[in-house]
Amino acid sequence: MFTIGQLADYAGVTTKAIRHYHERGLLPEPGRDSSGYRRYTAEHAIKLVKIRTLAHAGVPLARIKDLLDADPDTLTEAITEIDHDLDERIAQLRRTREQLAQLRGGDRLFVAPEVAAYLDDLRELGVSERMVRVERDGWILMQTASPEDAALWIAEKRELMTDPEFRALYLDHDAAHGWSPDDPRLPALADRTRSWFTEHPARCEARPVPNPAVARLAAQSQPGASSPAWDRLAQLMNG
Repeated sequence: MFTIGQLADYAGVTTKAIRHYHERGLLPEPGRDSSGYRRYTAEHAIKLVKIRTLAHAGVPLARIKDLLDADPDTLTEAITEIDHDLDERIAQLRRTREQLAQLRGGDRLFVAPEVAAYLDDLRELGVSERMVRVERDGWILMQTASPEDAALWIAEKRELMTDPEFRALYLDHDAAHGWSPDDPRLPALADRTRSWFTEHPARCEARPVPNPAVARLAAQSQPGASSPAWDRLAQLMNG
């Protein structure tokens, strides 16, 4: 006869685990003796070892009760099914680890490789992290709504960044975010921007997006990053 502590030591489990098995209906709970202690028998010990073995093998507790007294064929079939479930869980864990590894790469988890490379180029160019986030969020929306349009745009956008004049405009627009809306540099920047797009009408920045949904999504991604100076710059460019 065992006390609960002795049974736990014998089976290599905790008394808390034994009580949990009682609550789950896996291990019968004996009555108390005249001293007020619960006394466990060899039958309890055998059943507890079976429970521990199945649990350590990865069998869910919900399945253990049905398998404790199963015949060999039923047990083999159940173990095969559980093993298949474990294979799927392992595959999912591997995919999760791959995603975690990608997280170390920052934007690469959320956007296409071409977009991630473009964002890295912006950082090397000295673009603010605020502007990089604006770009990233816009690309996430665009490539989800229309991968074809997004692929076309990112190819053209990366080509645009090879133009020194466009790069200078981009950096000036980025810097203008924090200017006063009355800053005298804004009209000149608006004129330079209009002139550049007039001379480069075929570029993606100057033509309508083929998919209207993409245009709406891209526009909706921008308001949080706006500023009074940018609003004033947009008015000047459209005026």
